[in-house]
Amino acid sequence: MRNKLYFICNIIILALFATGCQSGNQNGTKDKPKYDTPKYGRIVISVDESFKPIIDSQIKVYKASFPETEIVAYYKSEAECLKDLEVDSVRMVIVTRGLSREESDGFLEKIRFKPSWGLLAFDAVAVVANNKSKTNTLSLVELRSMLDGSIGGDYEVVLDGLTATSTVRYAMDTLLKGKALGPKVQAAKSSEDVIRYVEKNPNAIGLIGVSWVGNNRDENQLSFVENVKLVSMKCETCEDEAFVLPYQANIALGRYPM
Repeated sequence: MRNKLYFICNIIILALFATGCQSGNQNGTKDKPKYDTPKYGRIVISVDESFKPIIDSQIKVYKASFPETEIVAYYKSEAECLKDLEVDSVRMVIVTRGLSREESDGFLEKIRFKPSWGLLAFDAVAVVANNKSKTNTLSLVELRSMLDGSIGGDYEVVLDGLTATSTVRYAMDTLLKGKALGPKVQAAKSSEDVIRYVEKNPNAIGLIGVSWVGNNRDENQLSFVENVKLVSMKCETCEDEAFVLPYQANIALGRYPM
């Protein structure tokens, strides 16, 4: 019943958009709308760079359905995306967290507007290793030790920058609980550069958004997967010891720990 009601509500919302956005002249022919609608117009958005593969795909599908729309996406670090909320030409940002009360109040003070936000989906941080690496599985304890440098061994951890990105924030806030990154953590310019670095360095592992290695229909991602491998992470909620990959089912069921 709940699913039926949700479906009906969606139909109502779409109908309201459709009837509210159409325009016409005295001859009954449709003119182009004066304002942007879901089927017509141009918007500029800022997107966390870790989401680039999946957002590019979403825009392509939407454009195919509504050819009179244009969605211009600029891919940036999380911090830069949030700064763009102060720019009136940017209509929306897609990042990995909501706004704190202090941030919302700050926007209200600066621009007399408090941005609204909502949850779209759950993402995961994937761990990739060189194909020649002996590292096939890791636990969160081991990964934390590699990030803070408290574990020995010949290894490097590569992130998409050392400041301002969502992956770095996740590593420092969630994994390290505020501790500093260790001396064996390297910075790459982007998620793609993380993968390229791991390709060339057998002792490196990289942390990236799962959408960069999760689409087997994307030719670019297939080339990535040929040269690097996904590392299975220890399930923290499983009754028996298990190591899982960041597949959709494992993310949805909370089995994948990141």
